[in-house]
This record gives sequence, structure tokens and C-alpha cells, in this order.
Amino acid sequence: MATTVIVQQPTAAAVPDDRLMVTDIKGHREWSTGLFDIFSDIKTSLLTFFCESYVKCNLATRTGEGGCMPFCVTGAMTIMRSRIRTIGGIKGSAFKDCMVITFCQPCAICQMNRELDHMGVP
Repeated sequence: MATTVIVQQPTAAAVPDDRLMVTDIKGHREWSTGLFDIFSDIKTSLLTFFCESYVKCNLATRTGEGGCMPFCVTGAMTIMRSRIRTIGGIKGSAFKDCMVITFCQPCAICQMNRELDHMGVP
């Protein structure tokens, strides 16, 4: 029986930096909970209803932005929703994010919070 000695480990093929994609451009999964699943996390739903500003600031901090972003940046909630979608590989588009935030912001805020919990973002 012959012994084979590996002298050099195999390496990955070099990929240009401009082509490094983590997921497909359309995403690879759906949101972990639906937009109207407000009863799956009553605490966040009630907190959003009574103190939406606090939840917005908390979301901004959890997504790596400054806590004042929701009040200083135009379209901040749409930007944060798109960011959560991108880092989570969630299917969707900027247009859909804008429509959800425009017409159903409290439910979207709760869904975004649940998604960050699902992804394990502190």
C-alpha cells in the first residue's frame, strides 16, 4: 500500500473583488414572519404602538446605523428595510420596501424587528 503525502493544499480559484456576491440579486428566502403577524411578538407590537420612536431608534442601532437616523435621514425606514432584506438574503425590491413602509409602517417595523431577532442580530 502506497502512502500519499500532500505537500500543498488546494486553493479556491481567484475571483475578482467586483464579483463577490453573497446571495442572488433577488434574494434566496422569504421573510421569517408575515407582515401582519403582529401576534407572534406581542411585546414588540405593543411597544411599537405606544412608543414607535423608541423601536425605530432601536432598529437603526441594530442595523449598524446611528440611533437618530430615523429622524435625520429622509426615507430612513425604507433604507433600513432594504438593508435588513439585503443582509438576510430576503426576496423583494426597493419599490416593495417603499410601498410597505408608506402604507403599513407600524406592521413593517414589527416585521423588521422580528426578522433581526430571527437572524440573531442583538
